[in-house]
Amino acid sequence: MKVINLGESSSIANAFMAQMRDIKVQKDPMRFRTNLKRLGTIFAYEISKTLEYSDKDVVTPLGTATVPTLDTKVIAATILRAGIPLHQGILDVFDEAESAFIAAYRKYDKGDDYHISIEYCTCPDISGKTLILSDTMIATGASMEIAWYRLQDQGGTPAYTHFVCPISSVYAIEYLQKRLPKETTLWTCAIDEELTSRSYIVPGLGDAGDLAYGAKQ
Repeated sequence: MKVINLGESSSIANAFMAQMRDIKVQKDPMRFRTNLKRLGTIFAYEISKTLEYSDKDVVTPLGTATVPTLDTKVIAATILRAGIPLHQGILDVFDEAESAFIAAYRKYDKGDDYHISIEYCTCPDISGKTLILSDTMIATGASMEIAWYRLQDQGGTPAYTHFVCPISSVYAIEYLQKRLPKETTLWTCAIDEELTSRSYIVPGLGDAGDLAYGAKQ
């Protein structure tokens, strides 16, 4: 698995990340969702540079222009619920992409022990297509791995997979690099080094789903 960290270079993406992490700015859910959507657009644009294109003639009012247009078939998938704004930003770029959704969450067993539970998954045929699977953060990498395999069980094997996660932990990256094939890329904007005993990223940003949509019971 290849890792590309957009946060290593200066761009407006870092400003959006700073606002998402800021405990004061986090009090505005609309701002949080907007910044996630903006990051989705940025990630999608960067991913678009890696896809396949061919020249096509486009008729204008004054003549014909030859324009490189996208040939790659894209499936945009996200892990509910925090990934929804990120997913929308990706769709704003790949407006012809089909969508897949999967609900994966931590189900605690005893103390800090938990397992990943998946209760819902819907996806189109992804065989031979390019899959973009997004989630706001990856702490351990387990949810992303399980979601990826579940999507394949239901929709087929993609030609290539791009994982989009604005905040990643060092642990999750190492975990996924051991378990995912070379034909995958992780796109992130920040790599944090610490996890708590309950596998929350530090400094991270808190619970992205709660910040975007309100605290859950």
